[in-house]
Amino acid sequence: MAGWLSARGSVAIGFSGGVDSAYLAAVAVETLGRDRVLGIIGRSASYPEVQWTTARTVADRIGLDVIEIGTDELDDPRYAANPSNRCYFCKSELWSRVVPLAHARGIETVVDGTNADDLTGHRPGARAANEQGVVSPLAIFELTKAEIRDRSKARGLPTWAQPSSPCLSSRIPYGTPVTVARLRRVEQAEAALRALGIRGDLRVRHFGARARVEIGSEELERWSRGEACEQLRAALIAVGYEEIEIDQRGFRSGALNELSASATLSSH
Repeated sequence: MAGWLSARGSVAIGFSGGVDSAYLAAVAVETLGRDRVLGIIGRSASYPEVQWTTARTVADRIGLDVIEIGTDELDDPRYAANPSNRCYFCKSELWSRVVPLAHARGIETVVDGTNADDLTGHRPGARAANEQGVVSPLAIFELTKAEIRDRSKARGLPTWAQPSSPCLSSRIPYGTPVTVARLRRVEQAEAALRALGIRGDLRVRHFGARARVEIGSEELERWSRGEACEQLRAALIAVGYEEIEIDQRGFRSGALNELSASATLSSH
């Protein structure tokens, strides 16, 4: 991949601070030098504050210059309606801002952190990236998430064991409109559970007054019973949920795809 990057001369990276974009940025800076790599962070209500903090910390650590831009996907009624291809509208908004910014700075190649594992499943956001000419070198070189974690660990990147953290809208069932209030409640809920000590994969799925909690298998038993369970429930009630369900199937990436967009669930 270093040879591929060298041939581009310079790159702009859609930088979220996650495992994949952090590794890609680290390799790019090492290969091209700091003055030929630009990280661009898109900020909106769907981007968790904790993820932004991580992104800035990692950027400082690897010597990545970063620019932040605001994105307005929530102002797009097609996105806010939360259809199953919601991510297409989000990524269209993001890349329509990132690509021109990169080009204005003389950078022709814009890359993202899509990896080989991301090439399967429901990925409408990938189409938006392709339409804007965004390239995915991790996928081109067939690097899986596990391999990226291993390589990140070898490089001493703090993100190597970081759980995946897609945008907050991914916690809201398709068909339930995405609003700032719902996003904030989800963000507060997950922050409260992290503060309790829950580690690893975690999602709080939003069904109006009901929260469905998905926890990684290594933590599930502990938080499903006794005092720990009561603490979990109390933390979510404190942020505004009235009913708490702990999903005994544990965390599953893309679990909302299991639900019908027409599910008649409360969404207030």
